[in-house]
Parts: sequence; structure tokens; C-alpha cells
Amino acid sequence: MTTDVTQTLIPFESFQVGQVQEFGAYEVTEEEIIEFASKYDPQFFHLDPEAAKKSLFGGLCASGWHTCAMTMRMMVDNMERRGTSLGSPGVDDLRWRKPVYPGDVLSVRMEVVGLEPSKSRPQIGIVLSTVQTRNQKGEVVMEFLSKGIFPRREARGGE
Repeated sequence: MTTDVTQTLIPFESFQVGQVQEFGAYEVTEEEIIEFASKYDPQFFHLDPEAAKKSLFGGLCASGWHTCAMTMRMMVDNMERRGTSLGSPGVDDLRWRKPVYPGDVLSVRMEVVGLEPSKSRPQIGIVLSTVQTRNQKGEVVMEFLSKGIFPRREARGGE
């Protein structure tokens, strides 16, 4: 079965600078932290709850790369409800601000900060958004500048 993804694509023109979305409620578990770290970031403060107590973090915490993966999951889940993009050429200014611990509940806040119609490919535009991942206390644990690629209406016949 094939899906016509063009039906769910969000047009570039639907975005406005200052537009904000808030979504997600991802509960972080100790088991998931250890599983991710054992595969991708096997440092003691991500793997061993007892040894992690003696670390700079004071306890077991998620890898920053795990925090990125959990954030991406919430972003994709949100896209399934709203519509999707054509992908991304990357992110800038990735910062891990606070550790993420077992029991934290993460959410995402995205704010559109720029719109760049492509000069070389007029059928697409780039939406620049600040992305903040926050814990249940509202503290920013991670942030970055996202670049999403979206189709232009003009290039699709003014839909």
C-alpha cells in the first residue's frame, strides 16, 4: 500500500514568523536511558546508576543524543497530526542545557524565526525554527535551530 504524501505536506506559505507550537509529553525511563547509551553513548553516567551518583550530574542521565532522538520522536508524532515536511538540511546551534533524568517528562516548543524561499529550487522553502525541549518543570534541557524544507504553493500550481 502506498501513501500519497503530497496530501499531507504542509505548504511553506502556511508559516509565519512568530508562530509557536507546543506539543509532546515523553516520559523518560531508566531502562531506555541505559538501552540507548549501551548502543550509542556508553559513558558511565548514562549506564550505571550507582557510578553516575559520583559524576558531575549526580545521577544517571540521558545522553544528549538520546535527548535529540526523543525530541525527534515528538516532532514526528506532531507532524502526523498536522502534516509533514520534505526533510531537513540540518540543524544549527545545538545546545544541551540541563541533564535529562529518569522520570522527566519532556515536551517541545517550536517558534518560527525565519522563512527563506529557495533561490536555486523555487518549488521549496526553508522554515527556520528555534526548538526547545523542556522538562516537566519548564526548564530548557536542549535547544537548536531547525531547518525544515517545505513545498511552495506557487510551484504546485497555487493549491
